[in-house]
This record gives sequence, C-alpha cells and structure tokens, in this order.
Amino acid sequence: MSAQVCLRVGLDVGELPRVVEAVEKLGEQEEWSPKLVFRVNLVLEELGINIMSHGEPGSPDFSEIEFILTSEADTVTIEIIDGCQPFNPLTDARTPDVDAPLADRRIGGLGVYFAQTMMDDMRYQREEGKNHVTLVTRRSV
Repeated sequence: MSAQVCLRVGLDVGELPRVVEAVEKLGEQEEWSPKLVFRVNLVLEELGINIMSHGEPGSPDFSEIEFILTSEADTVTIEIIDGCQPFNPLTDARTPDVDAPLADRRIGGLGVYFAQTMMDDMRYQREEGKNHVTLVTRRSV
C-alpha cells in the first residue's frame, strides 16, 4: 500500500474541514486505524491553526498552506509548507509546562507539543523562502 494526497488550503480556519475529509479518505483507502486517523487530524489541525493564527507573511505565497500526506506500508509522512516568516517549531516554539496546575498554565502553546509527542519524528527546514515541517509516524499506533 502506498498513496499520496496533496492539498492546498487558504489561511482560513474554515478550510480545515477539507483537511479532515482528505485525511479520513486517505485513512480509509489505506486502512489506517481510527487512532492513527485521529492523531494525524489532531496534528494537522493544531499546526494549521498555528500557521493561520500566528504566521506573518514571509513570501508572496503566504495565501495558502500546502499539506502533503504520504501513506506507505509502515509509515505516514506529513509535510506542511507555508510562506510565513521563518519559524522553526523545534527551536522557536515555547515549551508548555504540562505539569503545572491548570490554573497556572498559559492559554495555548500546545500545538507544537502535541505534534512532537504524537509523531515519531519532526523535522524543519527553510527552503525557497518557505517553512517546511516534516512529520513521520508509524502506522502501527
């Protein structure tokens, strides 16, 4: 089994249901577990909302986010490409204090944390004026 989906969405949270639909369709086609479909959708939603809410123009292509999902026999690879200002989630995102009492925690800041903890690998590179985040997870989750 191997399949790939490429999806470009505008910088509007209202576009995210298209991403969810594409993930669910790919997951059904590739026989992903419901847990894997949930994890991929959660990570894409969290990172997509972060880009839509906090990204600042960095290139003329700032008007959209590109999601590329590749399902192979043992892994799922997710690529997220945006034209925002450089932002390396591995070094630029603040680390949330998940052990602090709820009343003491800052609102937000969990999107990158979820991506890092729910995926097996997360990489970043800046290429041709765009942010490229690549996430990999095993299919057997």
